[in-house]
Amino acid sequence: MKTVKIIVGLIIAITVILVLAIANYGGFTNVNVQVKEEGGEKLVYEKFMGSYDKTGSVAQKLQYQLEKENVVTFKGFGIYYDNPRFVKKDSLHSDVGCILENADTSKTFWLKGKFNIKTCPVKKYITAEFPLKGKMSIMVGVLKVYPALMKFVKDNNYDEKGPIMEIYDMPNHKILYRKEAVKIGK
Repeated sequence: MKTVKIIVGLIIAITVILVLAIANYGGFTNVNVQVKEEGGEKLVYEKFMGSYDKTGSVAQKLQYQLEKENVVTFKGFGIYYDNPRFVKKDSLHSDVGCILENADTSKTFWLKGKFNIKTCPVKKYITAEFPLKGKMSIMVGVLKVYPALMKFVKDNNYDEKGPIMEIYDMPNHKILYRKEAVKIGK
């Protein structure tokens, strides 16, 4: 009887811990998807081919290199071009890096010789936000936000193809998701 109580107690404790962890990392967050005009950010990036779960280390390395150039960044990003359901992990394409803060955009000219730089186009995007409370939030966000984005795309007659951008906004503790809003048949 004592063993059963211990096992039941452990199961309850583990369940409570799991529920709290899921809640902490956004697992119960409602995802609001909408179309907004956004963009215009200066992106410093590296092209990457391989599993998307390896992109974080690429972004960290780039952030470190920028810091050596006296450029401080507070936002990272990934532009994910391929759907991992249809493309092998080692063949996935992405651009991964950091967003220059407004004060550092004047440094773009001398950074161009050392880094890949482009401007995110200003246009209409299908967008969503998700809380950023650590690396686990990124994984939970993928499980929560991508299905909501794809449902919105399908329900509103947008093209499913095309990259999705994730912006990791550290100061505001949120992940921003963007997919170009292209209506089917246009």
